[in-house]
Parts: sequence; C-alpha cells; structure tokens
Amino acid sequence: MGGLCKSSIMFFSDQHLCFADILPPPEVRARIEVAVLNFLKILNSPTPAISDLSLIDRRSSNSKVSRGLLTDVSWIFLSHSFCTRSLMRANTAKAFIRVWKVMEMCYQVLVQEKRLTQRELFYKLLCGSPDYFTSQLQVNRTIQDVVALLRCSRYSLGIMASSRGAVAGRLLLQEPNQEVVDCSACGSSGYAISGDLNLLEKLVMKTDARYIIVVEKHAIFQRLAEDCIYNQIPSILITAKGYPDIATRFLLHRISRTFPDLPIFGLVDWNPAGLAILCTFKFGSIGMGLEAYRYACNVKWLGVRKDDLEHLPEQSFIQLKPRDLQIAKSMASSEILPDNYKEELAVMVESGKTAEIEALYFHGYDFLGRYIAKKIVQANYI
Repeated sequence: MGGLCKSSIMFFSDQHLCFADILPPPEVRARIEVAVLNFLKILNSPTPAISDLSLIDRRSSNSKVSRGLLTDVSWIFLSHSFCTRSLMRANTAKAFIRVWKVMEMCYQVLVQEKRLTQRELFYKLLCGSPDYFTSQLQVNRTIQDVVALLRCSRYSLGIMASSRGAVAGRLLLQEPNQEVVDCSACGSSGYAISGDLNLLEKLVMKTDARYIIVVEKHAIFQRLAEDCIYNQIPSILITAKGYPDIATRFLLHRISRTFPDLPIFGLVDWNPAGLAILCTFKFGSIGMGLEAYRYACNVKWLGVRKDDLEHLPEQSFIQLKPRDLQIAKSMASSEILPDNYKEELAVMVESGKTAEIEALYFHGYDFLGRYIAKKIVQANYI
C-alpha cells in the first residue's frame, strides 16, 4: 500500500481544496474509533445530546476546478463547505444511521484484513439492516458520506472497486510474481482490469505506443482490437464499457503517470452522456470530489465532434431524449465544462439530435481506423 500512498502526493495550488487521504488500516480504524468515542462522550455529558455528523458538501455549488502546478491536468475539487446528517431531522435520520452502519461494516472488514466490493457491502447491509438499506444507490452514497466524514479514500475503508474495464494494444503488464501479459495478444476482449487498486499500482508496465485511446463503448473497443488498430496507430486502447468505474480511471491515470508523454484521446458518442463520460475521465466526478485528483487525466476529445456530422446521413441521427436534456442542462450550468465543449453541447440541444460512434460505419467498417488517424493529426484536437 506504500506505493499507492507515495504516488498520490501532490502539491495543491488552492488552499481551500479538500481531499481524502490514502491511509493504512490502523489509522482508518483509529479515525472510526475517535468518531464513536466523540459520539458517546456527547451522549454521556451532563447535558446529553445527539450531535450532527458534519460532512464535506458534495453538491455542485461546493465544487470547483483546480489545475496542477506542474501539469496541464485539471480536476474537480471540493471546498471546505459542510453539510450535516442529523438524527433529529426526519429527512436525514435514516442517512445518519446509515453512516454508522457502513462505518461499522468497514471497521470489521479492516480488522479482518479483508476487502469487499460495493455490491458485496450492499448485500451484507441489506441482510443485516433491511430497514435502512434497500438499494445499491443508498450504499454508494453512504460510502461517500463516510469518506467525507473521515477524510480517507474508500479504498482505505476496505472497499474494493468493481471493474468492468479492459485494456488492449501495445502494452506489457506484469503483476508481482506473475508472467508478463502482452495486451496485444489478449484478443478482442482485451486484458480485464482488476478492481484491486493496490495491485494496479504495483503493475510493471512497458510500451512503445505513441497514443492512448479511451473508448466509450465495449463494442467499439472490440472492433478496434479485432482490427488490431494499435498496429496501424501505435496505441493503447482502454474502455470502461460505459460510465467509467474507479479501477479503469485509476489504471488510465497510472498509465499516464508512467508514460507522461503519451497524449490521451477520447472516442465517445456525440451526445450529452458521451460528453459526461469524457469529462469524468478528464476531471473526475463531483460525488468523488475528495478523490478526483487521483483519477483525472488530460483526455482530449477526439470524436465524435460536431464537424463530423456533415459527413453522416440524416437517418443515422438519433432524437435527443429527455434524459439527454437533463444531463445537458446539468453540464451547461457547470464551470467545469470548457467553452468549446459548451458550444458542442449547445449544438446538440439546439439541433435536437445526437450521433453515435457506430454512425461512422456508414463509410465502411474499416473507416473507423482512418477516422481516428485523421483526427489525431488535426492540430486543433491535440
């Protein structure tokens, strides 16, 4: 775990920035014990009361974008603004109890020197506390409450990332005491990314690639891997198969840190959801603003872009859905989005249509490789 701690040291340019530490299990247990003792101390005082839990506020109003001093990577961060979970207010009473339940479970896991996924944690809480946990979303939000309360990463809490991601192309990986894996020889499905961040941190990597290409969709990733696009364009392909999970984001960050001269390009659908996925890789998410800097990468938007639309037939466009409009509205109001991204988003909303990567197949199944190569050499996207 020491390597993971060491790799996360950064210098921050904003004195108001809040972040979650990566801590060894004994220190996390100590923070939980202090929280419990403080709670009991208040209950046993001459004027007993139930104190509110003061958490770093994870709403967009408390988020900003910071830039590294020595890099051009930007990331979301949260300021020192607080919200509370109170047992005395009906709307937060259950959320208050959930925090203690999750802390209790994390403490047990750390004592046993085990790890569990969010999904495993959900089922344990569902069986043990069915009155308080009825959905995975409640568990996920409560985990972030505990992170915001204890100021330690969720990995430090013993919660392992569930990974959907895969990587392919010109990358050699070696886990400790294991044989070298050639990601160009893993077939169209690629190398499955582990959810163990400590293992990902220890990977030994070698590459002769010139680019990293982040692909939104697994089907497109498979097509590019099957066509061995990384031999035509010396590259590493990586996908989270949709909205990026933490393990895939962490590995991308790790690759970019190991090979800082490799530009990273994002290939996503031309719709608000695709742009949101790109921005999560690029800046992180508000919900995980206390840890965003550990996963953010300088991903450049390769495509699909609005200037590609004129080369597509009208029947390939998809009508903008209410969910798309909701995402667009949320992103447009954020200071996170660069102006040129906002311009693209405005065109989506005004036109009422979107385009998926697959629409490029109109020009033939082998067009995608040529499209990527052309985009890479265009100076305005580099």
